[in-house]
Amino acid sequence: MSDDFLFADESDYVEPLVHGSWKILIVDDEPEVHAVTKLALNDFIFQGKNLEFYSAYSGAEAKTLIQQHPDAAVILLDVVMETDDAGLLVASYIREQLRNERVRIILRTGQPGQAPERQVIINYDINDYKSKTELTAQKLFTVIMSSLRSYRDILSLEQSRQGLEKIITASTDLFTAHSMEQFIDGVLQQLTSILGCDENALLVSSSLVAGNIAGDAADPRKLIVFAGQGEFESKEGQPVQDVLAPELMEAFDKALHSKGIVYRDNYLVAYCTSKFTHGSLLYISGLPGVVGENQKRLIELFSQNVQIAYENVQLQHEIEDTQHEIVYRLSEAVEHRSTETGNHVKRVSYICYDLAKAYGLAEDEAEKLMFAAPLHDVGKVGIPDHILNKPAKLQADEWEVMKSHANIGYDILKGSKRSIIQAGAIIARDHHEKWDGSGYPAGKKGTDIHLYGRIVALADVYDALRHRRCYKTAWPLAQVLALIDSESGKQFEPKLVEIFKQRVDKLEAILQKYPDTQK
Repeated sequence: MSDDFLFADESDYVEPLVHGSWKILIVDDEPEVHAVTKLALNDFIFQGKNLEFYSAYSGAEAKTLIQQHPDAAVILLDVVMETDDAGLLVASYIREQLRNERVRIILRTGQPGQAPERQVIINYDINDYKSKTELTAQKLFTVIMSSLRSYRDILSLEQSRQGLEKIITASTDLFTAHSMEQFIDGVLQQLTSILGCDENALLVSSSLVAGNIAGDAADPRKLIVFAGQGEFESKEGQPVQDVLAPELMEAFDKALHSKGIVYRDNYLVAYCTSKFTHGSLLYISGLPGVVGENQKRLIELFSQNVQIAYENVQLQHEIEDTQHEIVYRLSEAVEHRSTETGNHVKRVSYICYDLAKAYGLAEDEAEKLMFAAPLHDVGKVGIPDHILNKPAKLQADEWEVMKSHANIGYDILKGSKRSIIQAGAIIARDHHEKWDGSGYPAGKKGTDIHLYGRIVALADVYDALRHRRCYKTAWPLAQVLALIDSESGKQFEPKLVEIFKQRVDKLEAILQKYPDTQK
């Protein structure tokens, strides 16, 4: 046998990439301990992150330090400092007062008799207990490594819990824009947690409305941020070129044109597609290392399904918008029988919404009123043209026929199970009632008149007076204000009149935005 040993040539050492750091708090009243600890762990790297050290030399300083750095991963804590139990008091303060259960606490003591290990382990929520004499450089390396792994796993579990909580919360009302953003944010958080990434993640889309995909959607500079985490948390709605650095834009461009996933040293860009649209991309940064096959399959699954979920919500919005537009257009058709102008019902809707919010109605109630308001005069379909369009004053019998449109509208709409149509029925019935009880069809008085009807009554009269009709010219604003003010407590609720007068500038802006148009 040969006495020669053959050794493979040593490969050149490759400096590991470092992305971020783990915070280590050193609490000890001996400066030498701080220096030796930093020296022993100087080249320590875990999951692409090095160590960032912070020092405290007493229990009081330690309490301040942990308050300033609640994201610390490990605290190396001396027991005996200004008092024999200073370190134990710090441990108790961290767990019981700050409620910080994430940081890993390693007690180090040069006087084990002062704090027996069994008693400390039982009475205090610490994670390890070491005598300074036994804590060699290698053992220090080992205990820091195991503590960081525990801290990483705790963060991963916490992020998963938070992501799951967001998804569960969002699932109760998924088909609204706000809940969809919350849902995607939760899924992003789950994905970054599973991959072991940091908190920077981004979803961008070629459109915020499903189906609105232009021929130039393949240009990544047409993409818009839909959801973000970490540094992208406040970037929703912005063009992606205003958010990303040039090297990231290059990766986005490559993923978009290859319709695949682009992996770089510490981030990835994944293309998201479905049978309806194209052009969405997912960006996640802070990858801890090489992405395994299981993780790649997870990313691919997410890429396929997140776009479908996004589009389902957008399609729901499209259906709702279509329903609202049908209500507007049918209501305008009714108005066109009695006027040469348009946009009356649209103006009344926005005026009602503004007054309802100022009155104190919740957002969902104000929106319901806005969408139902166009139906206020739907009963006019049952009024003959010679009465509806008569430019002269109506005779008594003709006026009785005209007044019947309130009950006709109510009868048309009252059988619906849809909340907006039900609100429309109430409005059609009550919007000609008067605060003093002199209105029609039932002569209701005060708060017996539904609030929807009271608001629409004021909005309808205001808009009608400010515009030309077949029987009148448009009134100047001063004349309209004078009449409405004189009808406070008579035709209109006094509180509404006061709100109206305070907001008349905003209401006039609505009239300017939606002017009448000739047939």
